[in-house]
Amino acid sequence: MFDYKIPLSLYIHMPWCVQKCPYCDFNSHTVKKTPDYQAYIQHLIEDLRQDVKLCPDRSIHSIFIGGGTPSLFSAELINQLLIDVNKIIPIDSEAEITIEANPNSVDVERFKGYQQAGINRISIGVQSFQSAKLVNLGRIHNPEEAINAGTLAHNLNLHSFNLDLMHGLPNQSIDDALYDLKQAIKLAPPHLSWYQLTIEPNTLFGSKPPILPDDDNLWEIYQQGHQLLTQQGYQQYETSAYAKPGYQCEHNLNYWRFGDYLGIGCGAHGKITQSNGKITRTVKTRHPKGYLEGRYLEHAYQVASQDLPFEYFMNRFRLFEATPKHEFEQRTFLPLQSVSKQINLAIEQNYLIEHKHNWQITERGKLFLNSLLEIFL
Repeated sequence: MFDYKIPLSLYIHMPWCVQKCPYCDFNSHTVKKTPDYQAYIQHLIEDLRQDVKLCPDRSIHSIFIGGGTPSLFSAELINQLLIDVNKIIPIDSEAEITIEANPNSVDVERFKGYQQAGINRISIGVQSFQSAKLVNLGRIHNPEEAINAGTLAHNLNLHSFNLDLMHGLPNQSIDDALYDLKQAIKLAPPHLSWYQLTIEPNTLFGSKPPILPDDDNLWEIYQQGHQLLTQQGYQQYETSAYAKPGYQCEHNLNYWRFGDYLGIGCGAHGKITQSNGKITRTVKTRHPKGYLEGRYLEHAYQVASQDLPFEYFMNRFRLFEATPKHEFEQRTFLPLQSVSKQINLAIEQNYLIEHKHNWQITERGKLFLNSLLEIFL
């Protein structure tokens, strides 16, 4: 019944940051005194030992070490982590292994050390190449450090590297946004994450919102930025991700294709398809104090069958590639007939086009994605 061809990824969360950014709603905690990073690595491994019982006889397709600021961890600790992970569950020889890094927490030796540990993709949190914008965002690096980090990543000849950029920043003009993109393109990253700043509750920006560009300017920034990236050979394959051909992020693709993933570390989430066809989601303890006391699992639950269509399409329609019909059946264990009414309604409203073997989201569907997804609620 269970298709073992469903890829399995591993997400590893490193919860500490030097400073909490005012827009950030991720599970990150400001470093007040140097944490026991070695102990945290040991707890990650014990967490994985418990989780791997959910998915015996499988291997890891991709790894993403996120945060927080994972580059606060030394290359030696990352090397130890990956060796121990591989002892518990085998890592595929061609697995994509990514670590997130802040521009001010990297240098040549650290980047080389990560590469020697097995990291073959680095994601650098640049956000902007303009000093005033970085200050407004609460970032603690400067443009020169961002350029230096991108140059280092390029010169390492990794399999790939990514630059994270934001647009729609406080007081940002169209020229400002295009300047950031042009600076990023000069560094020749194979992958660019270019996403709009959104104001989230429970953040400093949520309590004291800055003035952001209006909808007309946001649309113009997107249109001109998209055109620039396309002209430079980047293909938009996901709502906020662009890549040169062959350099899409395999880890994120597995998320959006409704693959499986283990999540270890503070606040990490997991999704595992079990041999009985049931999908289990796991959520880990958010705060480092509890996690370092060995309380890893906050709760786990099975996804109800009636919720699976929405969960599947909520992920799948982030991607602009066609959605194979057989994949829906393989990943949800539901027949196509279970969503035929909703699919027909989406087609009638010009959100989808149906082909013999797949569904393709339309330009209207991309623009009104929330309305499309509401059909499957």
